[in-house]
Amino acid sequence: MSTQRSSIESPAARAVVADMQDPQLLALDEQAQPAVTTAPAPPDDGAAFVLDMLPGKRPLVRLSDQPLNYESPIDYLGTPITPNEAFFVRYNLPDVPRVDADRWTLAVGGAGARGYAELGLADLRKLPAAEVVAVCQCSGNGRRLFQPPAPGVQWGRGAIGCARWKGARLADVLDLVGLRDEALEVVFAGADKDSCNKTPDFSKSLPVWKAREDTTLVAYEMNGRPLPYLHGFPARLVVPGWTATYWVKHLAAISAVTAPFDGYWMRSTYRVPLGTFPAAVRFASQDSAVDTAITEMMVNALITGPHEGATVKAHVLFDIAGVAWDGGHGISGVDVSTDGGRTWAAAALGEAQGRFSFRAWRYPTRLERKGSHAVMARATNRIGQTQPADAITNPSGYHHNAVQRLTLVAT
Repeated sequence: MSTQRSSIESPAARAVVADMQDPQLLALDEQAQPAVTTAPAPPDDGAAFVLDMLPGKRPLVRLSDQPLNYESPIDYLGTPITPNEAFFVRYNLPDVPRVDADRWTLAVGGAGARGYAELGLADLRKLPAAEVVAVCQCSGNGRRLFQPPAPGVQWGRGAIGCARWKGARLADVLDLVGLRDEALEVVFAGADKDSCNKTPDFSKSLPVWKAREDTTLVAYEMNGRPLPYLHGFPARLVVPGWTATYWVKHLAAISAVTAPFDGYWMRSTYRVPLGTFPAAVRFASQDSAVDTAITEMMVNALITGPHEGATVKAHVLFDIAGVAWDGGHGISGVDVSTDGGRTWAAAALGEAQGRFSFRAWRYPTRLERKGSHAVMARATNRIGQTQPADAITNPSGYHHNAVQRLTLVAT
């Protein structure tokens, strides 16, 4: 059952709306909230959901409002580029910062740097601009689908989106201060906080090699517009291929360090037992004796239409469609089954937007028998990785990439 709200009801969300009445913040997002004439389809796992409106957004599925955690209905994810207004919203801490773009500065330095600098937004824009189309996916996307569900925000499949990000290469920012030979990691501090001081401020680190990749950006634009308020204004980290925990919003400081960063958000959470995902890229300096930091996204496919329980006409051609993605190797194929996995056939792939992007796919088919049909989609990437039949169990419910299964009814 779904309920669509026309206004923000929680005090925490109302506070965000109040902040966005500031003319400067409103100017960031020129998009009008789109008219929605029909409610999005319900989740494919049958869970109840509530739709709420946030500034500049279509109705999103509200999972929590302090901190703000809103996921995209699957209907919104069927295109290679996810519109800003359809993108999910994820915060780890309850206090979303209010930022004055004219006064904002980004501090760059640290023990692993040769110098120190403070950059304003205009300084970032003076650096060579780079663009990348990349999937941003919460590490816990699909957490609710584990059996039993893992603890944490109970995301369905909609904590994901793909956008065109523009900004300065992080490598160019680091070159302004220079890195020492002994620099091991680069630490990023966000401005969002917990005013009750119950949870440490949000900071993450990257290995130097990942920080210096050409596609790792300090982004100030999203889909051709200034970075929206709820997506990290005025600048955020973009780390293509790696899960969104590293995509630090509202960047405040960048520090090169010569020892493994031991902050809460690296050492106490966003970790999996050693050997759980052996195919994932290693963040070696963050290994402990028992676990390691999560890194890249797993290969995955999402059926965006038709939705769970939809009816189709028997013997009539229709499309099963969706998107696929991975950690940056690129999608080589998507196979679809309409008989519960007994037989599979290749879907047609859409044009690639880049190796870190959504790859749209489409499978025209007919259901010749009336009644229920179990439909499945399975992606494979260019190094031969494919989706498992069952999700790989881990304590915090990360990296859910089991083959999706839904039911269509032919009449």
